[in-house]
Amino acid sequence: MLVLLIIFIITIPVVQHAVKVELPRASSIKNKTPPENLQLAVDAQGQFFLGKQLVAPDALEDALRIHAGKDPQPQLYIRGDKKVPYEHVAQAMTAAQRAGVQNIGFVTEGNKAK
Repeated sequence: MLVLLIIFIITIPVVQHAVKVELPRASSIKNKTPPENLQLAVDAQGQFFLGKQLVAPDALEDALRIHAGKDPQPQLYIRGDKKVPYEHVAQAMTAAQRAGVQNIGFVTEGNKAK
């Protein structure tokens, strides 16, 4: 046991010895512009709002295709009213997929503390 203690005492300073090196400094700022956020709201009547602009259901895919062609592509957040039938939210997701939108998220409200 004493032999092991002596071996550790001798080898620890050798292991912790490091060569001093001055590292170069570099900027950590990302060069790529972060993508914008695009909000698609579906109200209780099933109407679509891209940003704050009302969009007809048959024009939704074309409106999303314009944004899908940007570089970097914006992230689409769908905000569906809890009273709207799921069919309208599914229609919005289908239009986004056909338009080529790759990043789709859903916005919900958290539970309110009582």
